[in-house]
Amino acid sequence: MQPESRLVRHTKCGGNRPRKGWAQMTARSGRTEDRAKRIALCCLAIMVALIGGVGLATGLVIRHVVQTAPLWIGLALGIGGSRAVGWFTAPIFAFWMVLMMLIWLYLAGWSTLISGHFSAFETAMTLVVGTACAIGLWLDVRSFVGVQATTAVGLLVIAAAAQWLCFRLSMLPGIAHR
Repeated sequence: MQPESRLVRHTKCGGNRPRKGWAQMTARSGRTEDRAKRIALCCLAIMVALIGGVGLATGLVIRHVVQTAPLWIGLALGIGGSRAVGWFTAPIFAFWMVLMMLIWLYLAGWSTLISGHFSAFETAMTLVVGTACAIGLWLDVRSFVGVQATTAVGLLVIAAAAQWLCFRLSMLPGIAHR
């Protein structure tokens, strides 16, 4: 079998150039793996800012490890170059982005949905987290290919539920002050 015989000929608009077949289109491409790794870097940036930054500064490392637990899965999927990483991390990035926006609105005096004392360092970490979330969401949208619809919806729901559960668990008395 000749290599050209595995390619589908594209003849629309008078062209006769080779076009990749379905198996070749769904195989991992360099761009998909690069995006997955960049999404992993966004996960890592958020974890470093929340655990290493806010957690160490406030003495609440355990609480922030629990809150960011779903990001560890996103990090692993991204490092592995998985096509599922965008679907898994989208609700997590959205969750943290909304939280950061609520903190910014509180600091600006426009909202009281979130309250508390935020040091200058913690405020700077919200900017790091918000930026990583925005970049991560942009990369997620660009990587929404190659995953079946039912799998994609399942990943979105599981990730959103896991993030909400981990955030709620971090409020338990045994974790909230550690």
